Amino acid sequence: MKITLIQPAMGRESEQNGESWKMEPLSMTALAGLTPPEHEVVFYDDRVEALPYDEPTDLVAISTETYTARRSYQIATEYRKRGVKAVIGGYHATLMPEETAGFCDAIVLGEAEEVWHEVVADAAGAGAGAGAGLRARYQAHGRPNLDGLTPDRSILEGKRYMPLGLVESGRGGKSERDLCSVPAFYAKSHVYRPPADVAAEIAATGRKLIFLVDDNVVADFDHAKALCRELAPLNVYWISQGTLNVAKDPELLRELQRSGCIGLLMGFESVNRFAGFGGALDKIRDHGIKVYATFVFGHDHDTPQLFEDTLEFAMEQKFFVAAFNHLQPIPGTPLYARLEQEGRLLYDRWWLEPGVRFGNVIFRPKNMEPDELSERLMDLRRQFYSYSSILKRAAEFSANVANPASGLFYFLINAILRKEIDEEWGLPLGDLSMPDPVRQIVHPPIKAVR
Repeated sequence: MKITLIQPAMGRESEQNGESWKMEPLSMTALAGLTPPEHEVVFYDDRVEALPYDEPTDLVAISTETYTARRSYQIATEYRKRGVKAVIGGYHATLMPEETAGFCDAIVLGEAEEVWHEVVADAAGAGAGAGAGLRARYQAHGRPNLDGLTPDRSILEGKRYMPLGLVESGRGGKSERDLCSVPAFYAKSHVYRPPADVAAEIAATGRKLIFLVDDNVVADFDHAKALCRELAPLNVYWISQGTLNVAKDPELLRELQRSGCIGLLMGFESVNRFAGFGGALDKIRDHGIKVYATFVFGHDHDTPQLFEDTLEFAMEQKFFVAAFNHLQPIPGTPLYARLEQEGRLLYDRWWLEPGVRFGNVIFRPKNMEPDELSERLMDLRRQFYSYSSILKRAAEFSANVANPASGLFYFLINAILRKEIDEEWGLPLGDLSMPDPVRQIVHPPIKAVR
């Protein structure tokens, strides 16, 4: 059987593909690695190449999140028109199963490690009518054992991605934030790979710059230390996501530095809620670890003054990079349920609304209009990623950096993020040049919320 794996783009306004380098789609390499070797696997990345809808295949599998849901439904519909069975999995399929099921032949709920072999066996068992034996749903129960996880990276060859290798050392999250979809998907639990397996995979990639994709790589201090000890002999540089709690453990900071950690993404939400954390940031920076700060605006307590205060704080701290985003109600999260109950959503299922574009505020903030929130955020991004800001932050960065890889990555990532302000923000959800199957299939009909 021939299986086609697809990573959907968020959207586009024509058949032209985006030009920016994207990160490797790790979930696709995991599916390829889980597929029995007697089947042929091909992979297409909708973000960087055209999809060959007319190329013969027996089964197409698409991984979707909320931002790519509309595009995923378009892709599945095109393949089904050609008689190809389509399977959709991922965050959005799990959180919105009834909706997703209307656009495909089967959905995968939860993590694929537990059920992908069943999907493949059922599809292959149909013989000439490949896919006819698919069940409507495949439900993973519990969390998978990640020991021996073997992603197949051969499917990525020849594609244009950012020059860093993506590797997973653990999966899940226990965040109590009402806006986060990760705990909703993973039921507020965390599973880890053996640190030796992670180190072996990193060594096999041949890359010297690595992104550990964990939602919080320092969630368990003991596991993080064990991981660092395995990574130290590899002489690689790596970045990941973490929290300010790491500053509480001097030993862990030392292990991170010795292992080659050069950066951590940390969420601050609002500077007004984290007063007095400059000391923690100093401890982290003293160990050569740069901070990618993310801020979220639109909380009920946020006022217009917060934007100016946040920019001042971000420049004062000379963050490596920073993201300035608004609250985004993702279905399945407490935030979405609350705003829906309060009647503050501007659309019913915004991710399927043709007029919604990436970066649009799709709810009513308490202390400003949606358009004002969007405009203020765009102004923040442009100021932080202005050439003068990049150079000013680089001057401080260069005085304290101990390796050339950090400097190269600093200018690379700042250049990419500066470019994406105009290239990615404002993109439509879905491909506007293609037929839209959404409004004919979704029930009840999508409607604007008045």
